[in-house]
Amino acid sequence: MRVELIYAPEMGNYRFGVAHPMQPERFTLAVELARDWGLLGADGVAVVRPLPATDSELLLAHDSAYVNAVKRASADANGWHDGFGIGAGDTPAFAGMHEAAALATGATVRGLRDVVAGTCLRAFSPAGGLHHAHRDRAAGFCIYNDLAVGIAAAIAENPGLRIAYVDLDAHHGDGVQEAFWTRSDCVTISVHESGMYLYPGTGRIVETGSGPGEGFALNVPLPPDSGDECYAIVLAEVVAPALRAFDPDVIVVQLGADSHRNDPLTHLDTTVAGQFANAQALVALAEELCGGRILATGGGGYDTYSAAPRAWACVLAALLGVEPPASLPEAWREAATSASRGVVTPPLGTFEERAPEPPAEARDRALAGTADVVAQLRATHPLLRGV
Repeated sequence: MRVELIYAPEMGNYRFGVAHPMQPERFTLAVELARDWGLLGADGVAVVRPLPATDSELLLAHDSAYVNAVKRASADANGWHDGFGIGAGDTPAFAGMHEAAALATGATVRGLRDVVAGTCLRAFSPAGGLHHAHRDRAAGFCIYNDLAVGIAAAIAENPGLRIAYVDLDAHHGDGVQEAFWTRSDCVTISVHESGMYLYPGTGRIVETGSGPGEGFALNVPLPPDSGDECYAIVLAEVVAPALRAFDPDVIVVQLGADSHRNDPLTHLDTTVAGQFANAQALVALAEELCGGRILATGGGGYDTYSAAPRAWACVLAALLGVEPPASLPEAWREAATSASRGVVTPPLGTFEERAPEPPAEARDRALAGTADVVAQLRATHPLLRGV
């Protein structure tokens, strides 16, 4: 088995500014933690430096007018006027944004290409997972949709390839769903906090695709306070049977860490231990269904200096089939604290959580709401009928 980490330090240039909630330390610290744990030196692991996505690759999922707009904003961030979703708010212009976004996209393209070609069995693109970008505009901190580009490129290069996309980010994977809305060669499955409470407001049960893609979009909107137990139920009772029904050749997973109970932008209740278990479950499904072929990406995660990097270092452990060390190296804890300017001190243990659990009644409401969503999906969704 060979696992590839698709990464270069300059990927940390994807930075909207010091006051923006999405900071690159969420994944740069993850790579540092994996290195300090010794995972990057393990047998069968290769760190692969990506190339930026080419214009021809970007145009598989984006309009040329939009790509050209990103380039203009990248070259003149201070002079850029709002347009194409780039401007004040979620996705402000910054110098070099095209180069940074193209590099993140190129990493995901390379990882999926290598998995499909058999160069490696599993790959991880921690700077990827930018699932909100649309064909013609930026959105939700996302400039280019690396996932849509990577999947479209893999299918274009391998006609007949069937790809299953599973998104566990707290926010609905709307950009990827949109890209494959009318296609049957890619199923998009998104498990997220309900759009009744959270951006982007989409991802309802009734969103199932259209035309040739009818039945190949599947959404699992969860109530607030949904935690590890809710995710385990959904993976076992919805995601697994849907993947078995689709029978993919390769699985692509977006493992946003913003479902964590300490995340400042969401209202869910998972832990790092639960997120590691989710990654393990998806790796096991890849083993069962498609010879182990899986590409993982990062995504959202706004507990930047603790939960997100711990979760994504654990993703690499899951891809390797090993348990992560129980403790966090002191040097890494100091580096994370320094990166946060002293605001955050990570816990001593990998799976230690300092944020309090929600009250029992909130947990019970979340479990009941999750059970209701699961029952509706199993009764109505084409991939789940009769399972």
